[in-house]
Amino acid sequence: MLHTPAVLAAGPKPSVADQLNDYPTEARADYVFGCMATNGQSSDVLRRCSCSIDVIASILPYDKYVEAATVLSMRQTGGERMAIFSQAASAKELVANLRRAQAEADIVCF
Repeated sequence: MLHTPAVLAAGPKPSVADQLNDYPTEARADYVFGCMATNGQSSDVLRRCSCSIDVIASILPYDKYVEAATVLSMRQTGGERMAIFSQAASAKELVANLRRAQAEADIVCF
């Protein structure tokens, strides 16, 4: 099989699994640590929290997860300048989508 320079430069196409698993390991671990801090430090909770982030990742692309988490973080800051994170329709939609994914994860994993 001949490889043209354009094909070699482009590199391999990401697999479907890679495209669906776009959450970095660090983000998954951070979620699991937070989940375990809230729900307990047992191996059963570890399994459930890992399941939870996997379900969320299967529903919500990573960039949308980050955007929603940022909105939630900014909402906690408070102040007049941060009101846009509470009132903007796009911000509300981002958070609603994350909440729906979390609810689905709770149903499946907990």
